[in-house]
Amino acid sequence: MYSGQRIAKVIARSGVCSRREAERLIEQGSVEVNSEVIQSPALNVTDQDIIKVQGKIISAAEPIRLWLFYKPTGVITSTRDSQGRQTVFEILPKSLPRVISVGRLDLNSEGLLLLTNSGELAREMELPSSNLDRKYRCRVHGRVTDEMIDKLKSGIIVEGIRYGSIKVTVDRIVSTNTWVTVILNEGKNREIRRTFEYFDLKVSRLIRVSYHEFELGDLNPSEVREVPGGRVKKLLKQLNIKED
Repeated sequence: MYSGQRIAKVIARSGVCSRREAERLIEQGSVEVNSEVIQSPALNVTDQDIIKVQGKIISAAEPIRLWLFYKPTGVITSTRDSQGRQTVFEILPKSLPRVISVGRLDLNSEGLLLLTNSGELAREMELPSSNLDRKYRCRVHGRVTDEMIDKLKSGIIVEGIRYGSIKVTVDRIVSTNTWVTVILNEGKNREIRRTFEYFDLKVSRLIRVSYHEFELGDLNPSEVREVPGGRVKKLLKQLNIKED
């Protein structure tokens, strides 16, 4: 028997706000279900229920969508910044609905950043257990040796943090720099920079070129391109996400 979905998830799927923000609005008494104010997000609702957020009836759930975005350097992957730096979401086209990023790229990194209107999809794609590869092109100051490559492949511990297997291939050597391809599926904070610093190598350029099957391709910096619906449905099936 269908028991519905958690109300915060339904609100988030309608595009009004994030799931976390929906839970906060519920606790503030700003959400009604069938004309009754609710105080707890521990409530399942169905499409027969009438839900109001801050006095407005929410629309039906939007289809799950996914976009490719070329994040340029110099912007942060955050909705706001206490230091006043420009964020990814400030430079996105105004025509986009409310979106969140799948993972992050740091201030000085560039390349493919996936955007979606589904918190569930973002979480599943970020989980190491989903085993989705992220591929980067990386310019390192110095030489990358076979010994370093073997250690990274086996996994290393840096300042108490365990990093899983990182696959590194040397592409070319230009003067004092080495260009490498890096493949990993964890995506810990500044993982590539920190693991190369462990070997006294500084990353001077870092470009994400793919995330799972999705590639940067011919996108230009700050350009956005939506993934066709058929490919999104295939991804949802792969990750066992039901689009109710």
